[in-house]
Amino acid sequence: MWTPKAKRNYGVSIVIPCYKEGNTVGPVIEKFINNGYKYIEKIVVVDDCSPDDSFKIAKEYEKKYPGLVLAVQTPKNTGCAAGSKNYGANFVDSEIIIFGDADSFPEEGSIAKGLGFFDKPNVAAVTANVLVKNRTNTLLMLQAVEYIIIKFTRKLLEFVGSIYVTPGPLAMYRKTVFDEIKGFDDKNITEDIEITWRLLSLGYDVKMSVPSKVYAESPETFRAWFQQRIRWNLGGIQCIFKYKKAWGRQGMLGAFVLPFFAFSWLFGVIGLGILLFRIFSTLLTRILLTINSVEANVAIITLNDFKINPSILAYIGMVLLIVSVAYSMIALFSIKERKEYKRPTVLTFIVYEFFYLLMYPVILITSGYKFARGDIRWFK
Repeated sequence: MWTPKAKRNYGVSIVIPCYKEGNTVGPVIEKFINNGYKYIEKIVVVDDCSPDDSFKIAKEYEKKYPGLVLAVQTPKNTGCAAGSKNYGANFVDSEIIIFGDADSFPEEGSIAKGLGFFDKPNVAAVTANVLVKNRTNTLLMLQAVEYIIIKFTRKLLEFVGSIYVTPGPLAMYRKTVFDEIKGFDDKNITEDIEITWRLLSLGYDVKMSVPSKVYAESPETFRAWFQQRIRWNLGGIQCIFKYKKAWGRQGMLGAFVLPFFAFSWLFGVIGLGILLFRIFSTLLTRILLTINSVEANVAIITLNDFKINPSILAYIGMVLLIVSVAYSMIALFSIKERKEYKRPTVLTFIVYEFFYLLMYPVILITSGYKFARGDIRWFK
């Protein structure tokens, strides 16, 4: 997909927050150094007081690339990505500041392909195309499908000026604007969502560079996946409450992003409620009919029981399912990846549509319950 070519050479610096990622931080540093962009001024690796050898490894790369790599450590563990990112930003004075993750691997050329958007002075941030790197089990393949669909959706949202997140694996910001808004909010557990909303509320533009691909290590177990999704949704709820006064105001944040978030969650919860009600009412009806049939000594099942009685809910559900499947298929065909990355199969797609997505209303309800209790913690 086309992206504008930068009219000049922007000086960039990269900040890589790190916590317990000794196994991956070194290769990630190498990926940025060998990304093909000649005007990288500094790579700041920020260790958030890791209990492993992350900081030691970062220091080794500082010695290997003197003057380019700088390894620093926060005075104390900040407990969140925002804290270490803000700390690392203090060491940067480049025109563009780029944030990566210590377990996410940018594809060669990903930096240069995103910088052209900054030729327009109102563009404050550029997000990349985040994809799943590790695809070794079913859960990871389902996430691979999900990330591709998210990428497709995010690019569509760009056309209405409503990109609502600049994900951590690879995000670029104009440093003067980043300093103007005083960096990330360390009170929000999804700092990449919150800073994007803040930029939109101030009238800045956020763009997406589809060719700027970055491959992230995703959760390999259900527990880790569930915790990550809970954190994402808790952070989103935090943002809704923080910017609740922006409804209908402050540009596309109030006109689209806030309603989009709120109604998506509302429809998810209502949909789950309707599904559970239908299942419960059907089971209860069958149980009562069975009891009455046994007592009256009549047939429990007759041919009349197999009649299909369509309802408006059934029609709506069918239409939504068809739209969802068609949209997902278009998204999947929109991405091209190297052969080394395993493509999702038809079976994976079916499981995603009919089982994986059903978990999201449960996540929404769980997140709402935790938020109401004040149980807001940062899970990676």
